[in-house]
Amino acid sequence: MGLDERREREKVYQPAEDSHLLATAARGEASPTDRALDVGTGSGYVAAAMAETGAYVLGTDPNPHACREARDNDIRVVRGNLTDPFRAGAFDLVTFNPPYLPTTPEEAVGDWMEMALAGGESGRDVIEPFLADVGRVLASEGRVLLLVSSLSDIETVVERANEAGFASTTVDEESFPFETLSVLRLDRE
Repeated sequence: MGLDERREREKVYQPAEDSHLLATAARGEASPTDRALDVGTGSGYVAAAMAETGAYVLGTDPNPHACREARDNDIRVVRGNLTDPFRAGAFDLVTFNPPYLPTTPEEAVGDWMEMALAGGESGRDVIEPFLADVGRVLASEGRVLLLVSSLSDIETVVERANEAGFASTTVDEESFPFETLSVLRLDRE
């Protein structure tokens, strides 16, 4: 890997524990008949896991470097914010590993990696707008897999999902010394 390629990768969130947890859940949830969307696709790791099942998968990310890397990893990707670029009812399955680290305004440096990690003071600054709009792009029987950290208050995320019309079930969970990661499955109520 050349220096320019390494610099580009430093601008894209690379798979970590949270990515692996969501990818495992997504691989188990996706089916060959699904039209799936991986929001905030980054390198395309979770999208690739769904594609292994035969699902038709798209990724979306606001980061142009992430879009390039996902395409290099054979993921169809659209540059855009959350679910904004897509029509109503377009997807059977939506996955999202959001920026969830609680971050003060002083900590936000405004680069692409910061955007991939920073969840605002509550850790939910990106999760809440996602929950408010994801129902629009879901097919009638569609479902969502959302990775959530205890750092962003899982109970509050579940409340916000309920307010947006979703019932939630924890489908996987992993504890670390500093946080617990959970994958929530959201279904329309």
